Amino acid sequence: MNIVKTDSVEKQNTVTWETINRRKVERVVFKLQKRIYKAVRCGNVKLARKLQKTLRHSWYNKLLAVRAVTQDNRGKKTAGVDGIKSLEPEDRLSLANSLKLTGKSKPTRRVWIPKQGLDEKRPLGIPTMYDEALQKLLKNTIEPEWEARFEPSSYGFRPGRKAQDAIKHIKDAIQHKPKYVLDADIAKCFDKIDHQALLRKTGYKGSTRRQIRAWLRAGVIDSKQFLETEEGTPQGGVISPLLANIALHGIEEIVKKFAETIPPEMTGLSGKNIHSKKEKRKSLTFVRHADDFVILHNNKKVVLQVKATISEWLKEVGLELKPEKTRIAHTLLSSESEDKIAGFDFLGYNVRQFTVGKHKAGTVTNTNKRKEFITILAPTKKSITRHYDAIKRKCLELTGAPQEKLIKDLNPIIRE
Repeated sequence: MNIVKTDSVEKQNTVTWETINRRKVERVVFKLQKRIYKAVRCGNVKLARKLQKTLRHSWYNKLLAVRAVTQDNRGKKTAGVDGIKSLEPEDRLSLANSLKLTGKSKPTRRVWIPKQGLDEKRPLGIPTMYDEALQKLLKNTIEPEWEARFEPSSYGFRPGRKAQDAIKHIKDAIQHKPKYVLDADIAKCFDKIDHQALLRKTGYKGSTRRQIRAWLRAGVIDSKQFLETEEGTPQGGVISPLLANIALHGIEEIVKKFAETIPPEMTGLSGKNIHSKKEKRKSLTFVRHADDFVILHNNKKVVLQVKATISEWLKEVGLELKPEKTRIAHTLLSSESEDKIAGFDFLGYNVRQFTVGKHKAGTVTNTNKRKEFITILAPTKKSITRHYDAIKRKCLELTGAPQEKLIKDLNPIIRE
């Protein structure tokens, strides 16, 4: 109640964009988000819905949403169909005051951008400034709930998680034993998600459901031509990555349930653990980053069965695996890989194991058994080339510039 009272008092006061206490805005929003997260984790959905309603109408949340899309957004210079690229400080306050879930949306503007390392282009849907701010407002409201529900092996487009965490998960799974791997990619994930399946999965009713549905069905304008959107979520919107994660939520659970049914002779376990469901689940590793994922197990037949299980599950949300980007390999033995190449590429890293001599690998932890392989995780050749090209372009742009300017601009690129 104190939050609501403080919120309304601040809104009534005459404030300017420059005098807003940014830290207070972030602190109040984060506290409410934390309470929503805790309520969902405890199973108190009724309390979570009340807190979400409070946060959705919060003046602080509106200010934070407007600031995110007008000042912090890296793509803020690309306009939607409204033609608005930037706002003056007083206009930002007016935008914050006008944010409200109406169940309506304007079409997105389609922009085609090249894919890294490919001749293809992928479509981005750029919302209007109002819709983008409204998406950020709603995302701040529902993201804490889904962070409390999302599976632990999902790493893409989530706060506090990054690609390196997924790579570390993979390394932990294979550092003691070479395994077969299913390296898969979901074909046109953002473009093919079934709208009705996604809306059912969110479980929302009322204005929240109507607003999400409006964004999904808003359509796009490509080369001054309006096109309806019967499926998919528009890439480029603030809320699209969260909706994609919601659509893919549940893959890990079906993988773990399948792991419990693996016959004892195919698990690779021994002793008392051979019939343990918990140990069977641990023997099968699943790691997902957005629409890319890997499955790791020491038995090739298990990996193939998991592939079929996931393919069936994806059909429920209108998705399928991309054949040309799906392969089964072995982390150590090239003869066991489909294309006779050991290891696999994932998130810009090459993950592979190599056999070593008896004096170089050391011993397995807590045993005297000698390691017969070493695990190497290194950037892929494409990633290295792309990194060098980015440095080269920046150096050419700054030809003749002072040394301080060159160092300042190169440091962020080198740290990436």
